[in-house]
Amino acid sequence: MLNLLKKTRSYSSYYNNFYNKKPNRVSKISFFWLLFACPVLIILSEFLAQAYLGVTGKDNNIDGESSLVKAYQLNFLTANKQPIEGLTNGGGLVVKRSSTLGYELISPQKSKFWQINEQGVRDSKSLPLAKPKSEIRIFILGGSTAFGQLNPNNQTTISYHLEARLQQRVKQQKNSPDQYRPDIFPFFIPTRRQLIKLPPKIREGNYRVINAAVPGYTSGNQLAKLALKILPYQPDLIVVLDGYEDLMLQSNYPETDIPHIDEFLADAKGYFRDYLDFSIDKWLKSTALVKTFKSFTPQSSVSPDQTSLVINNNGKSLKSYLPSDIKELKRRVDRYKENHQQLIKLSAQWGIPVVLAIQPEITSRSIDKLSVREKAIRNHLGKDYLDNFPQAYNELAKTSQYLAKVFPKNVKFISFYQNNSSFHTPMFSDTIHLTEQSNKTIAEKLYHVITAWEKIQIIPQYFYLKTNN
Repeated sequence: MLNLLKKTRSYSSYYNNFYNKKPNRVSKISFFWLLFACPVLIILSEFLAQAYLGVTGKDNNIDGESSLVKAYQLNFLTANKQPIEGLTNGGGLVVKRSSTLGYELISPQKSKFWQINEQGVRDSKSLPLAKPKSEIRIFILGGSTAFGQLNPNNQTTISYHLEARLQQRVKQQKNSPDQYRPDIFPFFIPTRRQLIKLPPKIREGNYRVINAAVPGYTSGNQLAKLALKILPYQPDLIVVLDGYEDLMLQSNYPETDIPHIDEFLADAKGYFRDYLDFSIDKWLKSTALVKTFKSFTPQSSVSPDQTSLVINNNGKSLKSYLPSDIKELKRRVDRYKENHQQLIKLSAQWGIPVVLAIQPEITSRSIDKLSVREKAIRNHLGKDYLDNFPQAYNELAKTSQYLAKVFPKNVKFISFYQNNSSFHTPMFSDTIHLTEQSNKTIAEKLYHVITAWEKIQIIPQYFYLKTNN
């Protein structure tokens, strides 16, 4: 039997086998270490990023939205105060759904910028249902402008300044009665003529101006709130400051409601999926790593599209909310007219006078009176908005003027859209929301309208005495 010699392995075969196997082993080891090292590296980087943000103080407002803006964003809950998954946007101002009002403010609640009392109005003091005999109550209705959107505290709102001005008037009347019309008019005609030139006295008492406005409210919400919430508190006068939200709300909606609520109820699962995506995205943005990255990149300021309409979850441009044609504009104006007419009639039945005020908006302001920032806001609105908005807004003003003529004994009208040349610059913080100084100016103008109304004055005895001369 022939013995065959066993073929020995050559050096080259060992070399090839060794180097053919080594890459596999190295790749397995590398993959293992990669799986292990990645999360460790991420965790370590997160800790380092947190330390960096803590030392540098850059942990606040990196996302381009100030704490002030976030504090005024709405956070929607169900009527039972449960989160509406998929709709809650994490804002600071919490509202709950209402079958009669659309939604209403949760009470009480508080931030460093605003305080909502137990009765759901913007006030630091409680509002008892039983009105003290000496108290004169003026309620302000409206949307975000009347509410005082983006103002630093309750003491910078229109309601606060108006109340302070009325209280000041009462104090002046007591301290300097000779500067006002006397309680009894003389019969001597020359003396009467001199006394008529003096300012009238207003009813004495403790004036309280209640800020019952709610961000996003339109005339339909206001009418419902007056009938169901405010009348039991025995108001002596109603101030309605609105217009913008009514013009921007589609005519098929009778009032402002929680956005997309009908779609949510029809497809809750779909909205829940969107909510999960939103939650994951929100969590990622809250990590120190992402915040640190943002701290090294230029951040754009908050767009006026986001703040001017408090319910604008889609971030659409403001021009997309304007009426699409004349017919749609007429339907929106007719809705506004009908709601205000019902509000006036209801108030008249209770003997309550009403001041209808069209809120200001940036397009009516002369360009030479705008600050640099206000000009940037105006330019951001675009040509279509600048061309179409003034005409549409003027239609609302005409409607309010018409109502004042139809109800001359119960209504006074003032438009802050046309009459704002005397306001200081800057006037606006976005398209419609006002600076503290502008709030003070509006309060002063409302004060003159109210105190010039005989319904709020003390009419002297023999004031209407008929004479032959």
